[in-house]
Formats: sequence, structure tokens, C-alpha cells
Amino acid sequence: MTVEFIARIIGMVVLGVIGGYLGSVLGRLSNQSPEYYTAIIGLVGAMMGLALTPLFTTRPMRALRSSLTRVPAQTLVAGLFGLVTGLVFAALLTFPLSLLPSPFGKILPFVGVLLFSYFGAAIFIMRQNDFAAIFRFIPGRPVSEDQHVKEAGRTILLDTSVIIDGRIADIAHTGFLVGTLLIPRFVLNELQYIADSPDSLRRQRGRRGMEVLTRLQRDTVIPVRISDIDVEGVRDVDDKLVILARQLRCPILTNDYNLNRVAELQGVAVLNVNELANAVKLVLLPGETLAVKIIQEGREASQGVGYLDDGTMVVVEDGREFINTDVTVMVTKVLQTAAGRMIFARLDGKGEGEH
Repeated sequence: MTVEFIARIIGMVVLGVIGGYLGSVLGRLSNQSPEYYTAIIGLVGAMMGLALTPLFTTRPMRALRSSLTRVPAQTLVAGLFGLVTGLVFAALLTFPLSLLPSPFGKILPFVGVLLFSYFGAAIFIMRQNDFAAIFRFIPGRPVSEDQHVKEAGRTILLDTSVIIDGRIADIAHTGFLVGTLLIPRFVLNELQYIADSPDSLRRQRGRRGMEVLTRLQRDTVIPVRISDIDVEGVRDVDDKLVILARQLRCPILTNDYNLNRVAELQGVAVLNVNELANAVKLVLLPGETLAVKIIQEGREASQGVGYLDDGTMVVVEDGREFINTDVTVMVTKVLQTAAGRMIFARLDGKGEGEH
């Protein structure tokens, strides 16, 4: 039996009784049979109570609760302190304002309470980061090593896509990530759903994600935590991650382009594995030489294409005749595209390499 059902029953009974009472009064005033009006209007009131009660009781409360879950805890605390501060100032001014001549002595104290409450909460919320910084750091107060470690650490939310991708295990093992990797239960549930998919490719990707998760928990040097924390009133996993990241004030680790864009638009920090991969690729300048194996033909005539260990494409001029051959090439141009970095080169002596 749900809360909404109970509210409907209570509303039906209350409005039914009120309708019946109004019907009996209307029947007496109109010199008609009060029983007829009591039954009809009472039935109409009961139906209205059954249909409309959730619109004024459970649904507004549910919307309010859903809105509060989207508000960061720091904002709620700042608003509460601001409200209390505003009420204190309003209480100090209530007695002087009540001494004013009527009607000001009766109206201004109430108006003062409303204004000071609003401005107190608004000011504290607008300057919440400043107040938080003041409370975290007091001049002259010694800071222990544990506090330094605590401030250096952070929580990093993991997306399903970055777990399936698999590179996160190697990144975490290097020690470049600082903090705690947090995997919400709804992300784990989505991963299990993919692993149980009837589609073989999705099933393989899901199972690889489960293996990566096991490796993260066993081999990495940073802690990995699975939490039952959830966001009520939201179904989409990406939306839950963004809301949760705002509440916890932590970044999201992902390689999902759409999630990356949505999170950035809402002011959430994003750690993108693809951007990291592009950033650590080998930097080459025109005139430098490198060894590459040409594996296929290029788009233009006589071009050959090879790849470096990090996946960077190398387009070799006059390299078509050296397919499946290791050659030494000289870089002529480096082009950065949306898909990644592309290197154009020419053979550093056509005699090098063996067919």
C-alpha cells in the first residue's frame, strides 16, 4: 500500500464528508430533500478527493524531495545557516519595530522576518565557497599531515563506458590518479545488464568490464569503493552521475563524449580518458625520423599508411610499394584532427627496409 494510495483514501473520505455536509445545508436552504443533496454532493466530493488529493499532497512533496536531492550538501548547509542568521537579526529588530505606530508596528515585524530570512539564506548560498574556505583554514592553526592527505585526496566517479574501455586499470596502476575511485551501485547494475545481454558483442564488452573492475579492486594502488548511493527520481545513468557529481563536488571519469558535454554544461569536472590518451602521444616535429611498418594503402596514389604504438596514423608518401615492410621515414607535417593526431612523412631513403 503506497503513500499516494493512502492519501487518496484520506482525501476521498474528508472531501466526501465535507461534500455531504454542504449538501445537507444546501438541501435545507432550498427546501428540498437534504438526503438527495447530501448523497450527490458527497459523492462528487469523494470523487474529487480520490482524483485530486495527490496533486496537492504527495506529488508536490515528491517534487520537492527530488529537487533537494539535486542540491549539493554544502549549499543546503549554507542556506540553513543563512536562514538562522537572518532570523536572529529579525528577532533583534522585532521589538523596536513593534513600537512604531499602527499599522506599521504590526506589519513591519512580519515583513522584517521575511526579508532577513530571504537575504540571509541568499547571501550565505552565494558566498558558500568563501565561508567553507574560512572554516577549513584558520590562520595560525597547525595543519596535521593527515589533514594534508585528506585535502589531497578526492572522490572520482567512474562511468560504465570507462570501465568497459579497460584502460582505466592501467592508468590507476601507474599512480597518476589521486583519490578514491567510487563506483555507484547503479553503474554496476548497468554493467551487469550489459554482461547479460543477448547480443554477443555487448555481452563480451560487459564481461570485460567486470574483469576490469575485478582488476581495479585487486591490483591498483588507489582505493576502489562500490557504494549504494543513488539519486531518486532519475532513471538515466548519465543524469544520475552528473547529479551525484554535483552533490559530492567530484569529477567524473569517462570516455563518453555525450556525458562529457552534458557534465561540462552543468559545471561538473570531467576526466576524459581519450583526452589523456591524446595528450600523452608522442610529440614529433617536422624533420625528425621514426621507424614504422606500412600495413595498407593510402587514399591518394602511391601513399602507404602505418601506425605507431599509440595508434597515431602515419601517412607515408610513395610508401605503397613498401606495404608489410618496416621503413624509416622523415616527418614532413603533423596534423591535429578531431579524431586524433595524424603524421605525414616521406621515406628517409627508399633503399631501407626489406620486402
